[in-house]
Amino acid sequence: MDRLSRRKKRKWGKVMRWSLLASVALIALYSVLMAGIYLYAKTTGPPSVAVSQSTLLYSADDEPIGERHSGEKRYWEPLENIAPDMINATLAIEDRKFYDHSGFDYKRIAGAAVADIKAMSMVQGASTITQQYARNLFLSHDKTWTRKINEALYTVRLEWNYNKETILEGYLNTIYYGHGAYGVEAASQYYFGVPADKLSLAQAALLAGIPKSPSGYSPVDHFVRSKERQELILASMVETGMITQGAADEAKDEPLTIIGQHPHTARGIAPYFQDAVWAELENEIGIEPHYLKYGGLKIYTTLDMEKQTIAEEVVQEAVPKDSEIEIAMTAMDPNTGYVEALIGGRNYDNSPFNRMTQAKRQPGSTIKPLLYTAALEHGFTPATTMRSEPTTFTFDEGRGEYSPQNFNHKYANDAITLAQAIAISDNIYAVKTHLFLGEDVLNQIRKRFGLHTPIEDVPSAALGTSEVVPIEMINAYNIFANGGNQTKPVFVRKVETADGTVIYEHKNKQKEVINSKIAFIMAHMLTGTFDPALNDYSTVTGITLLQEKTREYAAKSGTTNTDQWMIGFSPSLNAGIWTGYDEGKEITLNDDKAVAKTVWIRFMERALKGLKKEYFVPPKGVIAVDMDPHSGLLASEQCGSPRSAYFLDRTEPLEACSSEADTTPPGEPVMTPADTPEPPEHIWLEDLL
Repeated sequence: MDRLSRRKKRKWGKVMRWSLLASVALIALYSVLMAGIYLYAKTTGPPSVAVSQSTLLYSADDEPIGERHSGEKRYWEPLENIAPDMINATLAIEDRKFYDHSGFDYKRIAGAAVADIKAMSMVQGASTITQQYARNLFLSHDKTWTRKINEALYTVRLEWNYNKETILEGYLNTIYYGHGAYGVEAASQYYFGVPADKLSLAQAALLAGIPKSPSGYSPVDHFVRSKERQELILASMVETGMITQGAADEAKDEPLTIIGQHPHTARGIAPYFQDAVWAELENEIGIEPHYLKYGGLKIYTTLDMEKQTIAEEVVQEAVPKDSEIEIAMTAMDPNTGYVEALIGGRNYDNSPFNRMTQAKRQPGSTIKPLLYTAALEHGFTPATTMRSEPTTFTFDEGRGEYSPQNFNHKYANDAITLAQAIAISDNIYAVKTHLFLGEDVLNQIRKRFGLHTPIEDVPSAALGTSEVVPIEMINAYNIFANGGNQTKPVFVRKVETADGTVIYEHKNKQKEVINSKIAFIMAHMLTGTFDPALNDYSTVTGITLLQEKTREYAAKSGTTNTDQWMIGFSPSLNAGIWTGYDEGKEITLNDDKAVAKTVWIRFMERALKGLKKEYFVPPKGVIAVDMDPHSGLLASEQCGSPRSAYFLDRTEPLEACSSEADTTPPGEPVMTPADTPEPPEHIWLEDLL
């Protein structure tokens, strides 16, 4: 071999050695780099894929009524709840090799790099779905090298810690589709008014084209442009074998109706009710406010949309348009305490102050049934009589005097029964009962009825001068309707996380706080509000509602200078109304005074329309008699119109009335203006109960 040949051979050998060394070095470098990336991915662990999600509120029939979010409307749906056509359309246009690569499409990256080098800037992207998901979760959308490097690192962490289905699901639930809609569920609801699992092929292909440019391909603003991109996506789906050409042609021709409206509004439905829901979630149930706003919870409430609509309608009808009177009302299921409708004021936008749950008002005569329940427990019966006449009471060891007055300064100037005193709302009877029992008795029993505001130990407390929270006052009447069981106002039935895990569920626990017999007797006496047989020096307080009343109700009205109330119930529905002025000024206009009763009767009648009529059924141990309502004796032909009354067994009257002149039954307590009442020894009826 000549020298030249040997030299060429040595040179070629050197090149081969250096090439081999370079290859080994590159392989080693690549191995070290991959090992480093792998070590980085594993030591840093899986990145958090949690994102803020809209928390949704649902009505009693599980229809959405409102939401809270961080400015991004997003409703997370698992992959199985997304239409397959939507998944395929997204893969066809965004990342055909999604299931084949490990996070990066190197062929597309190379092409994009060439384009970027030619332009001397980043003009073309080649991001896979995983890269886009990483960017959506952790990074900005700036086209910088720093962002690209960080994006690559997050992409590796996603691919090496999560499976493809998890990544694809996350991508579809985080990508932006324009108009405030994040994720495919929010987008499908906004653009088409359907859930993501109901999307047609045509709808799916149109949606899949939006993320490339949410403003440029919005079918709301640029329908023609979005339609062109839809056809491109359909062609891509045909090319990849996802659909046939025939299916693509049908999808192209399918007419599309664009809704362009989000289905859930923050305060469009029952805004005062929704505020009360958030308050219960935070203060009673104890869910953190941050979790409520961002956690994607599903809140199942007690709101009955039909009853809420009726409530709003009757308030609109009954409140004079030019009046400044305010109103608060609620309707409840007396057996569970579920709040089925609620209005906290006439206009939420003008005043979000919830007068039903946040205000404190004087209840007036609506407090009397609580007082008379205590009286029944201490030995009173519907036949117990006291005199109704102008009376001055002394209290505080003679240092104070109190002279209550009846409505329009009218009095029986004779004895009246408890049943009659309730129906015509006699104030003298109430104050005498209050002092007869002892002024602390009312304050003690209000606790059993769920009133948290204390009642003063003064004579006027019997007429409702101590303030109460309106919803607590109305909730108290549930006990009469449900047979003596304690309730509390409930707004939330159940709370679920985004994945369906139940983290709270209301349990209705029965606890008897008033004997069922006494609760029934009191409920039946409250039906006397509508019975003209109890008319005396004044008519029963529900007399003006008889023309509209078609069912059996038990109710009590209440009046102060600044407040008008009506609370009443059937066996399955309890409703209460408060009206008054925010400034606390006196109610003088007759139209304003009539609002509470008008709203109440119209609501009850419409809410129960078409349902089977219900009646209050007496429990065992309760005796029904026909009673002369004026004397409390058994009715006879010699007396006026009888009234059915209920008594605990062995407490019913035994003597019949003989004439209208003979109205004082023997053995009943009768108080006169000369009396300074002292609380007698309490007569408990434990043996009879």
